[in-house]
Amino acid sequence: MTEPLTLASRHLAQQRRIAATTMAAALREWGLLDANHLRASWSTVGPRLVTVLTAGQLAAASGANDYVGAVAAAEDAEEAAFAVNPAAFAGVAADGRSLDTLVMRPLFTTFEAIRGGASTRQALGAGRGLLATIMRSEVADAGRGAVGVGIAGRRTIQGYVRVVQPPACARCVILAGKEFGWNKGFQRHPRCDCIHLPTTLIARNQNRGRLGSDSFTPTTQPGRGAAGFINPRGYFDSLSRAEQDRIFTVDGARAIRDGADMAQVINARRGMYTADAYARRVAATREGTTRRGAFYRAERARAEARTGTRFARDRIEARRGLPRFELRSPRLLPEEIYRLATDREDAIRLLRRFGYLT
Repeated sequence: MTEPLTLASRHLAQQRRIAATTMAAALREWGLLDANHLRASWSTVGPRLVTVLTAGQLAAASGANDYVGAVAAAEDAEEAAFAVNPAAFAGVAADGRSLDTLVMRPLFTTFEAIRGGASTRQALGAGRGLLATIMRSEVADAGRGAVGVGIAGRRTIQGYVRVVQPPACARCVILAGKEFGWNKGFQRHPRCDCIHLPTTLIARNQNRGRLGSDSFTPTTQPGRGAAGFINPRGYFDSLSRAEQDRIFTVDGARAIRDGADMAQVINARRGMYTADAYARRVAATREGTTRRGAFYRAERARAEARTGTRFARDRIEARRGLPRFELRSPRLLPEEIYRLATDREDAIRLLRRFGYLT
């Protein structure tokens, strides 16, 4: 019986081939635009682009039944009571707009670039780049949408594991291997080609079902096992130092190499701001600083241990007279910690203090 991760890797490779073929066909059509008569030539090229994208979406969605069925069989799940209708995922954009409207965006980008002073060749290059992104993203979304519906249609498939394909951005890397319920949407960005791995997981984030430990081995190096990976740290460790610094930033990668939690480092950048603290201007983050945030709770515990005071956990305890804890210390970013630390031990102490090391 083929392992589920191998099935996922084959499906991922197939989806990438479909996206690449669709993109190549679309770019050939784009190359037929007459630089001197853009509007007139678009009347021919535009409808062809819609046809190309529709065909790509249909091809990507058509693999869902076989893929989900193969994984279900590998996990001894039930036979499908329903089948995915691939046509339902073709002919419309992921956000619901019509494809003829969507494929016009590169043309508008071209016109805007010309009005901004770019040469026609440069403007067409800008439109071409956007067209490539649209084709890849829409084909991938059609495939993912069909698989998601296939998962929902099998009651013994309880959810999915996110499988990431190198090269990947930092946001995707920290989601690799994360388990989601069957009704949870798939987070993605333009040009993202991550996929679902359906699973009979019993409880989220418990690695249950029949996914053996061997299936979770990082396989990020070409020629060494399957192409997809579900181990963020394994992927990070497989990268060169230069690639680690490029993807995760120099200081972020340094913090991860020092043992910091990758998700904490990446998520911290979402709430970046500068503040006056510690007698200087510092780079800080709001991530984890709300009352339910990990940093807020850790600071409250530290204050309780230091003062011997118990602070209210919720409104009920506050109404009973327990004092509220007020977070006053900004949560420093890893790069600010390295700037302030006097030596390696001090840096590690601060990384622990601000919740990047446990």
